[in-house]
Amino acid sequence: MADVATFRDEYRRTELGPHYTGWGHFAFTSLGSLAAIGFAISRVRGIHGWEWLVVPLTFLFANFAEYFGHKGPMHHLRPGLRLLFQRHTQQHHRFFTADHMECTRTTDFKMILFPPVMLVFFLGGIATPVGLIVYYLLSPNAGWLFAATAVGYFLTYEWLHFAYHQPTQGLWAAIPGLARLRRHHQLHHDPLRMDRNFNITFPIADALLGTMDRGE
Repeated sequence: MADVATFRDEYRRTELGPHYTGWGHFAFTSLGSLAAIGFAISRVRGIHGWEWLVVPLTFLFANFAEYFGHKGPMHHLRPGLRLLFQRHTQQHHRFFTADHMECTRTTDFKMILFPPVMLVFFLGGIATPVGLIVYYLLSPNAGWLFAATAVGYFLTYEWLHFAYHQPTQGLWAAIPGLARLRRHHQLHHDPLRMDRNFNITFPIADALLGTMDRGE
């Protein structure tokens, strides 16, 4: 516990700006994502049956992208992605261990949620350009559904990861299935199991690619 406490104190001292607020960070991510999802859905008109397939296909694509992004640059240093590796492996995994998963103050949200700029990057650098490709290659509705589902997955990732690092009592304990998903992520925070359980949301890719660890 001493090592975790020492690292947390040092991180809070050196990495937190004077104006940072955890709930403000959470609100920006949540409201910004919900606004983007709502706008995309509002653009859907006269949808055809086949266009609904975009939703599960985008969800599955996002699940594998989450898996490989976590397994790859978040855990292995890649050119141009040093900050991602540093923030995840060198900071997040030291701030939260399998035995110390809970944050103890709202400023700790910074060590859970992606930086606000990531939402801007995700919207402008991924959801919009890929959505435009789908829009023109398949149909406008398909493009808007892709964007809504992609941002929805991003927000689901943020909300679930946020919940895993909250106290297990009260509101969080009442959410169906959350304890099981939290356990999946908690095992990944064990230094001996960091090569398993790469899905943060739903362990679909972990199950299909043989990296599922149930802690048995």
